[in-house]
Amino acid sequence: MTPYQGVTEKFGVEFDFRPFFRVEPLPVREFRAQRIALLDHTAIVFSSRHAIDAFFTIAEELKVKIPETMKYFCTTELVAMYLQKHIVYRKRKIFYGDGTPESVVALIGTKHKDETFLITQSDTSSSDALTRLFDARKLNYHTGVFVKSVSQDMKDVDLAGYDMIVFFNPADVKSLYDNFPGFEQGNIRFVSYGKGVVKAMEEAGIRIDVKAPTPEAPSVAKAVELYLESLR
Repeated sequence: MTPYQGVTEKFGVEFDFRPFFRVEPLPVREFRAQRIALLDHTAIVFSSRHAIDAFFTIAEELKVKIPETMKYFCTTELVAMYLQKHIVYRKRKIFYGDGTPESVVALIGTKHKDETFLITQSDTSSSDALTRLFDARKLNYHTGVFVKSVSQDMKDVDLAGYDMIVFFNPADVKSLYDNFPGFEQGNIRFVSYGKGVVKAMEEAGIRIDVKAPTPEAPSVAKAVELYLESLR
């Protein structure tokens, strides 16, 4: 049973899962505008599978052959394993952390401190937490946007038919107003997940009724459960 199924059984509520946006590789023309030379770097930092696909797609379109000596630092094992889609998996050049910026820097240690790193990111994500650590260690790096979020067509959705909407990404906020320019919140309750989403929602003037993660509610399902419990 998933956490959402548990909330459904406990409170008799229903969940619909509908993506507000899709992730696409950055077009080569837009990537070129960043003036990033892939081969000026000896190590790449990946935080998502989308970024991996985009990196190798862009390299292919630019006719850049990534050398076998390239090192890859991934935020999680799941992301690292996805590299097998594009390269031969060799432990001596692929490293992964536990999902935190600190774990990535720990992987670099002193052994890899002289590499030139390229930190991949999306147009809606921030790598500030990681770059601050890189700056503190005086590591040589550049950041580059490799993927962008594109709003899905949501015009067939009756938002007024929902009591609560959950946003996981700042791109959700953009998609909301792309699809419904005159959107008024009214009695719809919103759940935010993550600081970046909170910032985007506050800037858009959306009232946030439930926030996650928190020590009491590390997941959205738990946050919704606690909120519904408080209404009893």
